[in-house]
Amino acid sequence: MLKYLRGYFSPDVSIDLGTANTLVHVRGQGIVLDEPSVVAVRKLDGAVLAVGLEARKMMGRTPDEVSVIQPMRDGQIADFLVTEQMLRHFIRQAIKNNYLQSSPRVLICVPCQSTEVEKRAIRDSAQNAGAREVYLIEEPLAAAVGANLNVQDPVGCMVVDIGGGTTDVAIISMNGVVISESIRCGGDEFDRSIVVYVRQKEGCVIGEVTAERIKMLIGSAIPVKDDAIMEIDVNGHDLSRGVPKRIVLDSNDILEAMATPTERIVEATVKALQQCPPELSADIADTGIMLTGGGALLKGLDQLLQQEIGLPVMQAEEPLQCVAKGCGIILDEGLIDKLTLPG
Repeated sequence: MLKYLRGYFSPDVSIDLGTANTLVHVRGQGIVLDEPSVVAVRKLDGAVLAVGLEARKMMGRTPDEVSVIQPMRDGQIADFLVTEQMLRHFIRQAIKNNYLQSSPRVLICVPCQSTEVEKRAIRDSAQNAGAREVYLIEEPLAAAVGANLNVQDPVGCMVVDIGGGTTDVAIISMNGVVISESIRCGGDEFDRSIVVYVRQKEGCVIGEVTAERIKMLIGSAIPVKDDAIMEIDVNGHDLSRGVPKRIVLDSNDILEAMATPTERIVEATVKALQQCPPELSADIADTGIMLTGGGALLKGLDQLLQQEIGLPVMQAEEPLQCVAKGCGIILDEGLIDKLTLPG
C-alpha cells in the first residue's frame, strides 16, 4: 500500500544528466534544479560532503583526505556509486524530499550511440537512487524538442548538441533519430585544450576551472579582428620556478588552443550529412542546422560551421537548457511512449 501511495503521489521527473551540469525538470513545475555534476567525498569512508555548486567551489582547494569527483565522463558514468549518490541528492532536492514523493518516474537523456551496457548503468543508477520507473531518450531528440523544431512530421531537421563530454549530431524525422554521430568531445575538451596550450606555450599550469573561465570570457571559434581582440590576466603555477605566475592571454591564443576540438565537431557534422538520405538533405538545406548545449555558446562556432558546411546554422534560445526543456515538454504533453526508449 505504501509503495502504491508513493507512486501515486510522485511527480514525473526528467534529468539531463550531463558531464558538466545536471538539470532536473519536474512535471508541471518546470526546471527546478541546475547544478554542476560534481561531488565532494571523504576518501576514508566515501561519505558525501557536498554535491553540485558547493562541491564545485572545492575543486583544486581540498586537503588530501577529500576528493572532488566528476562522476560523469564523456557523457557516461565513470563512478557508479558516486553517480547514484549524486542522483539521489538531486531527485530529493527536486521533489522537496517529501516522503510520499520518494519514488518518481524518471526520464533520463543519453548520448546517441550509447551501448546497452552504458544505458543499463544509467538505468541502474537511477533505480538505486529511488526512481520507480526509468525511461531513456537520446539527447539530440530531446534537444530538438526543446529548441521547438518540428520532430513529428516527415520533414528532416538537424541538431548539433554540444555538451560537456560529448557532441551528438542527429538528423531527426517523424519522432526518431534517422542518422546520428557521437564524439567524445565537448566543452570539457575545450577546457583541457586550453590547459595544454598554456602549459606548452607559457610553461605555466592552470586548472580546468580557470580554463573554463578563459573560454567563456575570451574564447572564439573564428579569428577575431584586431580591434575586437580581448585579453585576460591569468594566475597559474610556473613549472620552472615552482612559484605563482601571472600571464596574459588574448582571443587568438584561445582560438589556436581550441582548434583541434572545433575541427572534430565540424568533421562529425559533415560525416552525419554525408550519410543523410537525399530527401532529408533537401529539407535540411531549407531548415538549416540547430546548435544546442552549453558548447553552442562558444563565440563564433555557428559562423565556423556555416563557413565550413555551407548551410544556415542557428544557435537555439537558451541552448544550455534545450535538453532539459525538451524533456519537460515530453513529460508535460505525455509523449514518453512516442519518443523514448523503454527503460
